[in-house]
Amino acid sequence: MEQPPATTGRRVCEAGPVTIISALGALTAGERDRAREFAARVGSPLGTALAEYLGSDADGTVYDRPAAFQAFIDGGGNVGLYEAVSGALTALYDRVRPGALLDVGCGDGRALVPALAGHRPRVTVVEPSTALLRTAVERLPDGLVVDARNTGVEEFVTGPGRHDVAQSTFALHALPHDVRDAVLAALAPHVGTLAVVEFDVPDLSPQRRLEFLAETYERGLAKYDDDRDLVAQGFLMPVLTGQLLPGAVRSTWEQPAAAWVAQVTRAGFADVEITPLFDYWSSPAFLLTATGSA
Repeated sequence: MEQPPATTGRRVCEAGPVTIISALGALTAGERDRAREFAARVGSPLGTALAEYLGSDADGTVYDRPAAFQAFIDGGGNVGLYEAVSGALTALYDRVRPGALLDVGCGDGRALVPALAGHRPRVTVVEPSTALLRTAVERLPDGLVVDARNTGVEEFVTGPGRHDVAQSTFALHALPHDVRDAVLAALAPHVGTLAVVEFDVPDLSPQRRLEFLAETYERGLAKYDDDRDLVAQGFLMPVLTGQLLPGAVRSTWEQPAAAWVAQVTRAGFADVEITPLFDYWSSPAFLLTATGSA
């Protein structure tokens, strides 16, 4: 016998995002107080987190609270994600056998260190967070020649040296598109192989984008339990509001995989390839590889 459609759960799910979408729309219009009012009416992880964040005096800066970022990457699907990333980088090193390796935005070394098993290149790590860079250097195997740069990549590329592999995992999206164009163009003559790991974020209409953000951030926050408030207030809410609220500190300029291909090609790289890596809660992760002119 044909079963009736299971619509109750869907209606409950849809009831939340309607108010959250209203809150996100108010943010886009610069109406912070109204956005907080809408968010407070939603009994969901995202509504609660957003209302609390908008009622605080947070300035929108991320990565200056290492504990929040650490808690974020320690859970919420990131364990499987980073295992996939490190595995893909190891396979790349096996093929290229780099003597000189550059990691732009290395964070705490979570992707880099496991990928180095069996490889001993000279390593240059670039990371603007002092705490994350310190952790990354401490995790690197003993005996490696390491050049640690506590700076942004924009300053580093004024004299980048030559690197057999230049990689960046979930870091280049933190650069505005025009700045990223300049950074990639500066790297191209000094790099043998480029490896970029990012998320394939869809290009959507304004309304659909609000729906997408509501759906994905709700899903992401639900994956955290004990650390949910720390992750939300110290990382995810600043990232979310920075994309929408006029004048807020913005920390991400994500784009579809096809736009990444076009951007690295425009910068002077060739032989660009995309390899799917992991179906993450926000968007699928991929590895982009390309050939520089070094």
